[in-house]
Amino acid sequence: MKNLMFCSVLACVALTIAPFAGSAEDGKKDAKVKPRMMVHDVFFTLKDDSPEAKQELVAGCKKYLSDQPGTLAMAAGSRVEELDREVNDQAFDVALHIVFKDKAAHDAYQKAEKHKKFIEEFKGNWKSVRVFDSWLDVVKGD
Repeated sequence: MKNLMFCSVLACVALTIAPFAGSAEDGKKDAKVKPRMMVHDVFFTLKDDSPEAKQELVAGCKKYLSDQPGTLAMAAGSRVEELDREVNDQAFDVALHIVFKDKAAHDAYQKAEKHKKFIEEFKGNWKSVRVFDSWLDVVKGD
């Protein structure tokens, strides 16, 4: 069931960002260079890592971070604990994933009041926060 739900989330994200798909390479072929999408992945390790605390943080992500201007997709959830292969990173409790239409949208999000309120409300339970920002080059079929 969880695999089906994950596939559904991925399908929704793909459908949401497909109209914006492209890379810097695509832009070189066009007269205008398309802005590159950015992915903002944040991995939170919590002091209180109870299921309730994890769910509270996920709910806070949805409340404060889901409707920022320039956001193409946003998802948050707790770590899948039963996946514990050697390659699975176990050093987080909650993950946040945001796809921005471009770097300017990401930069505006960092300064947004709702983002600041989110940090202020939840930072007291953060043991560590790891942020991974990357360019998103969508591979699309014919």
